[in-house]
Amino acid sequence: MKPLRSSKSRRVAGAAVVVAALMSTAACGGGGSDSDSSEGAGFNAGTKSVAAKSAKKGGTLKFIGKQDFDSTDPQRQYYGFAWDFSRYYARQLISYAPKPGDASAELVPDLATANGKISEDGKRYEYTLRDGVTWEDGSPITSKDVKYGIERIWAQDVISGGPGYLRQALDPKETYKGPYKDKSADKLGLKAIETPDDKTIIFNLAKANGDFEQMLAMPTGSPVKREKDTGAKYPLKPFSSGPYKFESYTPKKGAVLVRNPKWSKASDSIRAALPDKITVTINTNIEAIDKLLIKGEYDVDMNGTGMSQSGRTEALKQHKGNLDNIETSFIRYVDIATKVAPFDKVDCRKAVLYAADYKSMQDVRGGPQAGGEIATNMLPKSIKGSDDYDPYGILARKGKPDVAKAKDALKKCGKPAGFSTVISARSNNPGEVQVAEALQESLKAVGIKAEVDPIDGAESSSITGSPAVVKKRGYGLVMTGWGPDFPTGQGFSQPLIDGRFIEPNGNYNVSETNDPKINGLFDDALKETDPGAAGEIYKKINHATSDLAVQMPFIYEKNFTWRSSRLTNAYSSAAYNGRYDFASLGVVK
Repeated sequence: MKPLRSSKSRRVAGAAVVVAALMSTAACGGGGSDSDSSEGAGFNAGTKSVAAKSAKKGGTLKFIGKQDFDSTDPQRQYYGFAWDFSRYYARQLISYAPKPGDASAELVPDLATANGKISEDGKRYEYTLRDGVTWEDGSPITSKDVKYGIERIWAQDVISGGPGYLRQALDPKETYKGPYKDKSADKLGLKAIETPDDKTIIFNLAKANGDFEQMLAMPTGSPVKREKDTGAKYPLKPFSSGPYKFESYTPKKGAVLVRNPKWSKASDSIRAALPDKITVTINTNIEAIDKLLIKGEYDVDMNGTGMSQSGRTEALKQHKGNLDNIETSFIRYVDIATKVAPFDKVDCRKAVLYAADYKSMQDVRGGPQAGGEIATNMLPKSIKGSDDYDPYGILARKGKPDVAKAKDALKKCGKPAGFSTVISARSNNPGEVQVAEALQESLKAVGIKAEVDPIDGAESSSITGSPAVVKKRGYGLVMTGWGPDFPTGQGFSQPLIDGRFIEPNGNYNVSETNDPKINGLFDDALKETDPGAAGEIYKKINHATSDLAVQMPFIYEKNFTWRSSRLTNAYSSAAYNGRYDFASLGVVK
């Protein structure tokens, strides 16, 4: 590991200047018109409704991104932009409505003819597949294909990553070993899923779970044709059930998707399938990406994490009509690894929360408008149970460090002179390394010496997602961000803090929190059919987690997203945490 050698103090000070300029530019409107159609569809048009609404087909939709997919294998994906993109080539029994804003959270049938028939005890879900759904070779998609695709998520030794909700719901004791170790002739030995015929699929849950259809709407619920499954190599060319198929994919470089002639619009009410071709280009130079977007060489940032400081400043001055200032459901935060000394001691963890300069980190992200409000706890405002819990007095001190309390916490944990640690940050996530440097600087004031180690975000599932690697590299602090997998406390918090979700690879409970009280509260919340009552339990979980100081949230994210003048049907989708609904996008030829 090598420390990042740069002038952090200049970057943080410079960030404040840029933010001030940014805010004044935004207030006066810059050089762009809010309604000038030559500048897209007007400032914030994609946050209010559908920007540049059109049904025209044709052309090439050009994505660019600073970070590659964590995987193109639907069962291995966990990045939100990868889920959004996968709708081009992967379908599920149930999906999200192609509507702007909060309306997109509606669950609607996709491969299925209707939403599930649910038994009175809430444990049995039955679906019938619709007619005319086919693979890219024209063969029909069957219930057995859906079952096989879902079974693959049990094979974590071969295809690690992806959410574990379905495993927990269908086989909490992990008795099934996955299709690659399955002894049955058809490799369909998971007893919790029945396929009495090619059109019918039945799920038998271990316990009732009101969020089960939300789980089926994830890419992990996608069918996979067994004869086309290449295991760990499947991401190189997934077999399509959607309107597009892969012509090529080269990891860390890009992809080309073309129309799937075997897909039928009559069988799919969700995907608009407007472009003739879709391209993806990976470019790790964040500032260069913004320049290419502004020049019109690409249409949209695939990652959806917002523009760089220089990019958004230029865009606000000259092209304001091409921007959407999107409030996402993401929280940017720092995971504190409790298995890496001295963070096995709660007071050493609290020392970081008191010593952190939240205002400086907010400034680096872009201030309140381009970065978001300072966060005080780990539950987004869109989730029932969210409140203003602030046990470390962050807002009372206006986001500035409380050095006295930090030093007191260090004494309590037996480290009065401080200690050394390592901060992991993704080099291709805008501002993340710079935020890590801002944290590094504030920790230094209380004697905590932190080395910043940049990593490739596309590889984070095997680096920070591996508890063994986290320990080996001495990562005490891990910069990251998280949005709801679905809009409940289970869909946001459970993978991050329920000890039963800790994985050897593709792990998102980086703190390795495994508190019996918290685990039990999740079980209590899942029994509740009243969302409000469940929300009260998630509030308790959030408070208990905050008190353990295992995570340090610092921003409720907001960003500026570029929308090219060629782009049509662009709208912010709550189902994809504020990102554009990729499946609806088109382009003017």
